[in-house]
Amino acid sequence: MSVENVLKIIEDNNIEWIDFRFVDLQGRAHHISLPSSEVDAETFVNGVAFDGSSITGFRGIEESDMVMMPDPEAVFIDSFTAHPTLNIMCNIHTPDGERYERDPRGIAAKAEEFLQKSGVGTTAFFAPESEFFIFDDVRYESGMNSSSFFVDSEEAAWNTNRKEEGGNLGFKVGVKGGYVPVAPVDTQQDIRSEMCRLLAEAGLRVERHHHEVATAGQAEINFRFDTLKKTADNLLVYKYIVHNTARQYGKVATFMPKPIFGDNGSGMHVHQSIFNGDTPLFYEKGGYANLSEMALHYIGGILHHAPALIALTNPSTNSFKRLVPGYEAPVNLVYSKGNRSAAVRIPVAAVTPKGCRIEFRTPDSTANPYLAFSAMLMAGLDGIKRKIDPQELGYGPMDTNIYELSDAEKFKIRSVPGTLDEALDALEADFEFLTEGEVFTKSFIDNYINMKRAEAKAVGIRVHPHEYSLYFDC
Repeated sequence: MSVENVLKIIEDNNIEWIDFRFVDLQGRAHHISLPSSEVDAETFVNGVAFDGSSITGFRGIEESDMVMMPDPEAVFIDSFTAHPTLNIMCNIHTPDGERYERDPRGIAAKAEEFLQKSGVGTTAFFAPESEFFIFDDVRYESGMNSSSFFVDSEEAAWNTNRKEEGGNLGFKVGVKGGYVPVAPVDTQQDIRSEMCRLLAEAGLRVERHHHEVATAGQAEINFRFDTLKKTADNLLVYKYIVHNTARQYGKVATFMPKPIFGDNGSGMHVHQSIFNGDTPLFYEKGGYANLSEMALHYIGGILHHAPALIALTNPSTNSFKRLVPGYEAPVNLVYSKGNRSAAVRIPVAAVTPKGCRIEFRTPDSTANPYLAFSAMLMAGLDGIKRKIDPQELGYGPMDTNIYELSDAEKFKIRSVPGTLDEALDALEADFEFLTEGEVFTKSFIDNYINMKRAEAKAVGIRVHPHEYSLYFDC
């Protein structure tokens, strides 16, 4: 879309405010709003200034001036503002006009450029399946003398005997019993449909929605694949609409990987493939799961670099509450066709040559999508460049239920890191594949690791309520 087309949208829709947005290292969007009367073609040339020192992981106060450069290809009309507002996603530049090396969106652009220069293909496509919970109540605190959280849902299994509903109507979702039931067990059909309607209005092509496995209102909405950076943009729009639609319904949505104990967590399974023009490069009829040699090498790169990748695809301490065996969590670093207990699954049902793809199931939605997708692409391209054969390295294929293997058999399977610190250790030891073509810089990686180690320490030094159950009577 041209700048002229954006200005026409503003005029035709009587837009009053232009909301300029950027994304921080954590993957959270930030915004500054300007009256539409103050926005013209020059705004797209000069950008919008902001204070980078107030954004965690960006710049110090002595070099805080930064510029948002609006992207006319990434706009949508806001569905939640009382005054007509157009949202525009921006890249981040320094005051001298240089691309800022810590801008996640800029890193995604560099990853796409690196693919094109590599000669492997022209376009990488991504499609995340980002799960979430819809709760009716959430409360939490973390203080010196108290620490607690509480969530509640009208669907939750623990509410079968609840009296405060004004008459309990039953039909609660059992633990691990929430996969695609119909109403009245599924109470959230209408709220998910409304989310989908608003996503479509914002330009996303919605493919389906459904209730997910866990009790207490777990959901999933799938939208159409797109190029790397565009899909990351779409994921930010997706989360914005999910969060705000839930709020309009008097509920709260969270993409936290493991908000409740004892049931499935929320993942972000990422489908990905590479094309050369209109030609799919991951398909070869007769190969394992109809995969080409290139696709297998791409898988080899993902699995070989997975411990380091996970620092970017599962970048929270809570991520590792989900990555434990027994809850359909893909903790095993193997590949398989149609097997959801493997870290990399190759979908085989109703797949065409152009739909042939691999699915990395380990990530979750605490990831910054621009960084996570870029890192996955760089790992896969390294696998293609080095012709990493996942079978030779013992990464599969594994077409059995891994959770049902004997302990001796499981011992042979490489697993994901067990903590955020372990993943950060892996990234410190294995980062060169990310710095190819200066897609990621070493200074960015060092800064990112320091930021995430501070988070891990902040959690690690605090007293946990369960420690009272274990140790108070010592």
